[in-house]
Amino acid sequence: MADLKDQAYWLAQAKTLEIEGRAFVDGVYVDAHSRETFYSYSPIDTAPLAAVARCESVDVDRAVAAARRSFEAGVWAGLAPGERKAVLLKWAALLEAHTEELALLETLDSGKPIADTLGGDLPGTIYCLRWFAELIDKVHGEVPATSPAFFGTVTQQPMGVVAAVVPWNYPLLMAAWKFAPALAAGNSVVLKPSEKTPLSALRIAALAMEAGMPAGVFNVVPGDGSAGRDLSLHGDVDCIAFTGSGKVGREIAKNAAASNLKRVWLELGGKSANIVMADCPDITQAAHSAAAAIFANMGQVCSAGSRLLVQRSILDSLIPVLLEATDAWLPGHPLDPNSVTGAIIDGVQFERVCEYIDIGQQEAQLLKGGQALSDIASGAYLQPTIFLARDASARIAREEIFGPVLVVFAFDTLEEAIAIANQTEYGLAAAIWSSDLKTIHHATRQLKAGTVWVNCYDELVDMNFPFGGFKESGNGRDNSAHALGKYTELKSTIVRCA
Repeated sequence: MADLKDQAYWLAQAKTLEIEGRAFVDGVYVDAHSRETFYSYSPIDTAPLAAVARCESVDVDRAVAAARRSFEAGVWAGLAPGERKAVLLKWAALLEAHTEELALLETLDSGKPIADTLGGDLPGTIYCLRWFAELIDKVHGEVPATSPAFFGTVTQQPMGVVAAVVPWNYPLLMAAWKFAPALAAGNSVVLKPSEKTPLSALRIAALAMEAGMPAGVFNVVPGDGSAGRDLSLHGDVDCIAFTGSGKVGREIAKNAAASNLKRVWLELGGKSANIVMADCPDITQAAHSAAAAIFANMGQVCSAGSRLLVQRSILDSLIPVLLEATDAWLPGHPLDPNSVTGAIIDGVQFERVCEYIDIGQQEAQLLKGGQALSDIASGAYLQPTIFLARDASARIAREEIFGPVLVVFAFDTLEEAIAIANQTEYGLAAAIWSSDLKTIHHATRQLKAGTVWVNCYDELVDMNFPFGGFKESGNGRDNSAHALGKYTELKSTIVRCA
């Protein structure tokens, strides 16, 4: 892990940090055509960080046109795989060289602790970029068995222009999950970061050019939801990849269908179940893992373990350990390297979470937390909160809150736990804690989730595993070699030889 230094160091660095707020189109920073801007405010203390270009339809058109020109000219797609690989690896090296700057930018813009951005988010972004760079020259086509009179190949070709619309909870990491495989496949990209956290995406665009990426291949258009909508409707965008809410995901799919039937990849919400059986190998470990599963990143994680299902016979043993473990997840100042959680992204999200806490107090028993904290900074800080629900029908047990709120309820049998876990419309992640191989095998097969952890929760960072969900958690997968295929078209070429 990088040197975390101390809070005084990061406060001093923040005062001298140069922040770029202009869009990045066709290899240069540009103002929005209208010259309009919006402010990016820090969740830490609500202070304005930078005026950011408010991109609208004309700016989206300009970025897509630049991406299209670069693609058709073959300045990126036409390079040998090893040449694209070299550029992406150099870009990753530049991100690594600028880790402190980018981590500070993300912490200021998102309210995440500096320990998280420096020790997790930036290394994860760099790892993702390097992983897909290394994959480029290892993707092979097929030569199907066919009649001796014919010879054929099946090849993967880049789609063209890929739009990526990404969220605010992991600004660079979620962006890399989209642009790294898209670029590795040979596409040109238009990235639309969240209006709540646009700054790090804008900064890395210049580093891409420094690494040798041709102009027009990587473009960044900051703006509100209208810019994302314009990309989803654009007739010259071949594919759009989105991470965010189900509501917006549906609009993107509808817009894609209404325009040019562009490929659509959606990674949406979750209400993930963390199931602890009575034969759990280590109740203390399960309790500490359950706290981390929901309270890390202030609960602003799509795969957070927001539902904890505990077999009734061990409920009274696990809850005291869980309550004690929760004390380790109290928020602190994001620039204090000792802080493990920070600020809620903004007042809108804070109010949403507080509304659910109010609902929870009518539906369930409040075991811990639920209060705002005013002694850290002027941003929105919230105690980690735990409810004990009577059953799984409570709203707080069914709806995605996207905050540090855990709902615990008891079950009696494995089949009951699986039924509860699967009754939500989501299917992103789940976990099962047990010492019995038969239980584990049955549960992992029956749980309707894209990722199932066994005797752990979200503890392994490995790009070899695809990430995505069943049901209304979306379609397609980020990460792994499977992700590369999302950004290519399969072509069959058949040659008559006789």
